[in-house]
Amino acid sequence: MTSRTAAYRQVDKPDSEVVRFGVDDPLRLDCGVDLAPLTVAYQTYGTLNAERSNAILACHALTGDQHVANRHPVTGKPGWWDLMVGPGKPIDTNRFFVICANVLGSCMGTTGPSSIDPATGQAYGLNFPVVTIRDMVRAQAKLIDHLGIETLFCVAGGSMGGMQVLQWAASYPDRVFSAIPIATAARHSSQNIAFHEVGRQAVMADPDWRGGRYLIEGTRPSKGLAVARMAAHITYLSEEALHRKFGRNLQDRETVTFGFDADFQIESYLRHQGMTFVDRFDANSYLYLTRAMDYFDLAADYGGTLANAFRDSRTRFCVVSFTSDWLFPTEGNRQVVHALNAAGARVSFVEIETDRGHDAFLLDEPEMFAAIRGFLESAARARGLAAPVAVP
Repeated sequence: MTSRTAAYRQVDKPDSEVVRFGVDDPLRLDCGVDLAPLTVAYQTYGTLNAERSNAILACHALTGDQHVANRHPVTGKPGWWDLMVGPGKPIDTNRFFVICANVLGSCMGTTGPSSIDPATGQAYGLNFPVVTIRDMVRAQAKLIDHLGIETLFCVAGGSMGGMQVLQWAASYPDRVFSAIPIATAARHSSQNIAFHEVGRQAVMADPDWRGGRYLIEGTRPSKGLAVARMAAHITYLSEEALHRKFGRNLQDRETVTFGFDADFQIESYLRHQGMTFVDRFDANSYLYLTRAMDYFDLAADYGGTLANAFRDSRTRFCVVSFTSDWLFPTEGNRQVVHALNAAGARVSFVEIETDRGHDAFLLDEPEMFAAIRGFLESAARARGLAAPVAVP
């Protein structure tokens, strides 16, 4: 089975757990649409304790999915947070029950634009309603209800996942004991919206996009989506990281070709990133999820004052940023911290020194691991969770 065929199969038959909500249990969206039926695909790791008090919800970023700590069914690679989640790791599955749901609008089993529209029997395409970060969190809350969990011990995630963490803390303050928003912000910046628009236009300019009907018409806007991924991937890295890894090194040649082949290693790397991405992700989902991030502005939902989103919150927060992250710079994370302080919330903040850019939250960063491990240990003691039993 090719990776592309495997990716298509994940839409309706994902290699994970699923919960289906029928037409009698619709999800009310911010755009005013009642979405039904709804499928949410998810993975779990570890064991839920008898008190149902040790559950951690991991929220994935833009192009992530529910496969946090298991081998990915399409790419065969380790889970996107395999360094963070697992036995003995900072989010220790010997102690915690970890849940991750594929977000609403994505393409790995949760309802999205590549899912079948029951009204037509064909893929939704652009007939799928535009969704928001708050809609994603509402869908996750339905899953948590289905699992019989009243309060989450922690909600954690980076980038778009961090937006979900902040939305959880604002929308369901009594259901979130602790929260770890990483490399994120309470609103999407105009610069980030601009980068997303470039990516969307690349997709929509591909003649194989067919006005979003490519699945119905048997085409695929691979070139446009690959260019979108290439542009986005640059924003995930830092100039220092690019220079350290590639510099101006040539790709498999001694001199430039005076043409437009991939003379430089960085060109070859970006082309590879673009083409492997199209084998696992849906182009319309890319449009919908980037738009959801663009619309995110938590303060606007609370009278223009971010502190109002967290007023009287009893949730414990640990906010994490990275010095070289120019996509979600420390300044935006500090704004969240200041709002939490103004709201009287319990908050700790750590800025990690690294040259790896925005993607650092996915990488081996010992200082980040130590901070998160320590925060969870402190929160677990406050929650009354027993320490994990040592395995000889």
